[in-house]
Amino acid sequence: MLIIGIILFGLLIGAGAQLILGRSKTGMDWTLAFTAGIVGSFVGGLVVSSIAGDGISLRPSGIIGSLLGALLVTALWQRFSPARSNSQ
Repeated sequence: MLIIGIILFGLLIGAGAQLILGRSKTGMDWTLAFTAGIVGSFVGGLVVSSIAGDGISLRPSGIIGSLLGALLVTALWQRFSPARSNSQ
């Protein structure tokens, strides 16, 4: 059950990052949403939670860090994606 919750949370955070950046012309990229959500949640959530002193428990600082991490991963993915570099 925890694994399913982590996957769903990652998809939600990754999709939110894509919606905030709003650069996708083809719609929602679910592979990007999953990857950005999981990686962003792990890195961003862990870093921000550690800085805030919350540890690894679920707190608002970790959720905000997860979203910031997912935004960073999504922006980098869109910037360095081969499909994007061919259109320039």
